[in-house]
Amino acid sequence: MRRRGRVRQQEQLQAEFRQAAQALLNRHWIRKEKDPELYLAVKHQYERLRDWFHEHAGFSLIVTRTFVKLEKIPGSFQPWMRIDSFHSPRDYALFTYGLWYMEGRNESEQFLLSEMVDAIRDHLLSSEVYLDWTLYEHRLSMARALKKLRELDVLVVVEGEETDWAREGGDQNVLYEASPLARYVLRRFPKELMAYDSMEELIAPTVALPEAEYATLSAGNSDVQARRQTIFRRLMQEPVVYDWQWTDEEKRYVQIQRSWLIDQMRTMFGLEGRRFREGLVFTWTELTGEMDLFPTLGSESDLMMLLAGEIRRMLFKTPGFFEQDECGNLLLTRTDFEGVLSRLKGFHGEYWSKAYREKTTSSLADELLQHLAEWNFGNVDDPHTIRLYPAFMRWNGIYNWKGANE
Repeated sequence: MRRRGRVRQQEQLQAEFRQAAQALLNRHWIRKEKDPELYLAVKHQYERLRDWFHEHAGFSLIVTRTFVKLEKIPGSFQPWMRIDSFHSPRDYALFTYGLWYMEGRNESEQFLLSEMVDAIRDHLLSSEVYLDWTLYEHRLSMARALKKLRELDVLVVVEGEETDWAREGGDQNVLYEASPLARYVLRRFPKELMAYDSMEELIAPTVALPEAEYATLSAGNSDVQARRQTIFRRLMQEPVVYDWQWTDEEKRYVQIQRSWLIDQMRTMFGLEGRRFREGLVFTWTELTGEMDLFPTLGSESDLMMLLAGEIRRMLFKTPGFFEQDECGNLLLTRTDFEGVLSRLKGFHGEYWSKAYREKTTSSLADELLQHLAEWNFGNVDDPHTIRLYPAFMRWNGIYNWKGANE
């Protein structure tokens, strides 16, 4: 009985560890006030989490009395890593300057939106960057930036709404309260920003060793550590990475160390890994989780699976119907792609939402191609050529009723 009790306790600790690791990887931060149990779980497993993320990915784990945060850096920047609610570079710039203004406020200090926007405008004016709050587009960009700051709990609304300010020509005002989280949104750097000469230096993996040990580390071993960190970053943060998307050195490492990589990802996050011809693929065995999963809850994922199923059936009836490249990707013309969608719409359109029934085939194709690219299931090589990757073809969607696929 005592031994069984120890086994159960170890299983509970491992489950707590995985839950904490998944939350850290997929959330911006974990606040004690909003999720005290998860916050305490991270603190309880702090050393193990800190050491693993630091060594394997070069990520830093920050723990304060009010929140915990894992400072994440992409292994490879992807378009879907954007902030979805932002529409232009101006939105990102105003988001950053909102943080700049917030860092100068004391905790719980109150201030007006008019004070904030005037300070930002005057600061940018000194650098010969001009903002005009009488212009609706400028106010709308600021409103989107402020909304994102509120979603992150960096900005606390006491009274008012920034959308009213944007809509009413700046006549409305909003009362805010400062949050100490503003100082932790942007990641910390080991050196002053002006000391970096390129973007590559800012995102480069770091060797996770004490300074005394690092001084005796050979250049070759340093390269291996940096390569391993890049590989783990991509495996943890991207839906799938194919063999041809690694460098030659990275691909060799993934192929040689695949058993160890699979074991690490299973132990850390509960992900199951499997080696396919096109690469090492990790999947989540449950229906829900901390991470974003495919298929999503959106209808575009349903249509993508239906599309994959239809292409699989076409290839089963006529092998070689679509050309393949040396990596196993299917090559379709834009006309081919829209033709399959038109065929699906004719068969099943009555079961689609009104919005999708009313879309033109071209606009529907554009939406699904964007969804394909975000999940690394395919890409548009040029306006006339579409490349469907092998992971996409491992899905098969059908409508389950008699005669649906005859």
